[in-house]
Amino acid sequence: MHCPFCRHSDSRVIDSRASEDGTSIRRRRQCPECGRRFTTAESAMLAVVKRGGAVEPFSRAKVISGVRRACQGRPVAESDLSLLAQRVEDTVRASGAAEVPSMEVGLAILGPLRELDEVAYLRFASVYRSFDTLDDFDAEIALLRAEREPTGREPDPVAAKPPHQT
Repeated sequence: MHCPFCRHSDSRVIDSRASEDGTSIRRRRQCPECGRRFTTAESAMLAVVKRGGAVEPFSRAKVISGVRRACQGRPVAESDLSLLAQRVEDTVRASGAAEVPSMEVGLAILGPLRELDEVAYLRFASVYRSFDTLDDFDAEIALLRAEREPTGREPDPVAAKPPHQT
């Protein structure tokens, strides 16, 4: 680590602390050349490998902007989008890999988005999974409905009433 004051190529760590959210470490350093102190923040880098092979750092802001488009006009709060992005990052980091394919990031978005708003989920899935026909939408909607229905079907209360006697 170069000293930001004199550009000396070495520094000594005086103190280390985990950040509040536990994803980075703050280190207090001192330059042996000029004696001045400075603080650094270190975090494990998570990279996303795009379909074309390009590699870029993971960005919560990018996740939020993509999901925000799918949620346009829906009753979804900005705080919900931030929580979703945090869940996605936690899921992707849990894989333990330093580089993650963009496909994996998209899959990590779909689950929390489905819980947040089904319409936004369909919008996002239609782009992410490249829906080509109405049949693609029908199949996805059928899956959503099947997951929503209880496993033990209850009788229809209207059909279960006895016929009216006169």
